[in-house]
Amino acid sequence: MRLRGEVSVLLTTDRNMRRLNRQFRGKDKSTDVLSFPADPLVQNQERGDLAVSVPTALRQAREQGHALAVELKVLILHGLLHLAGYDHERDNGEMEQRERVVRGRLGLPKGLIERTGGPAIAARKNGKGGARKGSRVVRASRNAVPSAAVATAASAQDDSHVRGRKG
Repeated sequence: MRLRGEVSVLLTTDRNMRRLNRQFRGKDKSTDVLSFPADPLVQNQERGDLAVSVPTALRQAREQGHALAVELKVLILHGLLHLAGYDHERDNGEMEQRERVVRGRLGLPKGLIERTGGPAIAARKNGKGGARKGSRVVRASRNAVPSAAVATAASAQDDSHVRGRKG
């Protein structure tokens, strides 16, 4: 995977992920990872932003039987693939295949697409190409201003929760 340019990663709460998901995707629920591609005019310098829910990553790590750090790597890889232009809802398994190859090189466990029975698996099951209805999409709106979205989430973050203290 050749991805040039800076990527900012926001590690945040489920509450802030829900806010971002609602604002940029119209889905009023939290998710594990969102990607915000940079404006094409600056993609040589900035590739985009990722937002990752740490509480969701922790739950998924426990479910998968590995450490939080491993799950964060899986989620960041998934988001980076979206920033590189892959879209598992539309690419007939190309993203799933690329994710599998890169995970293998990095020694990471099963990826998000495989866990959810992604588009390529669904296409093989029903004999058709394309994504199955209801599969996850983690790419935010192409019209979003990525840095502004991450800055909004970061500034809205509950400092006492992030620091592990009760207000």
